[in-house]
Amino acid sequence: MKAFFLILAAFFFLSCGSSRSIPHTESAKQNQHEFWQNLKNICGKSFAGEVVAAPANDTTFKNKSLVMHVRSCIDNTIRVPFMVGDDRSRTWVFTRQGNLLQLKHDHRHRDGTEDSITQYGGLTTNTGLAGLQVFPADQFTTHLLPAAATNVWWVELVEGKYFTYNLRRMGSDRWFSVRFDLSKEIETPPAPW
Repeated sequence: MKAFFLILAAFFFLSCGSSRSIPHTESAKQNQHEFWQNLKNICGKSFAGEVVAAPANDTTFKNKSLVMHVRSCIDNTIRVPFMVGDDRSRTWVFTRQGNLLQLKHDHRHRDGTEDSITQYGGLTTNTGLAGLQVFPADQFTTHLLPAAATNVWWVELVEGKYFTYNLRRMGSDRWFSVRFDLSKEIETPPAPW
């Protein structure tokens, strides 16, 4: 597992410095297109998940029902509410930004108004892989949450098998991972707000 994080860290830091100067080839762009299409292919569907890794003192996610619902796929935006027990305050928002993809975290109160800590996330720095996209923290996130400046999110999507959302705070032992079983669709939950 330690080797995996070293590889991920190397991938992250190498890609940050070089991605803007290297033109995207058509075959490389295909990776993001396939990732995006696979996410769109499960639009309208919901899946149960489980915690793979969380901080030892976590009480937010452990032993709670976890559900993702690929609720909305319009133009260049895909919205995926992430329900934790009865808490429907979280939505992952994927958008296309030119040749890159962005992941944001939309946090809301029960009445639908935005939380003060919301819209943080990151932008891919390269075309990634068809089944894996990496989102290092963007400048907005750094201003909003200085401690999250070294956050790296990555999403694995293997069609018909699993969707894994991961967060690693580089330079710390903070790692969170939740995996959803895409082979078993479940009943659609209520709208987030």
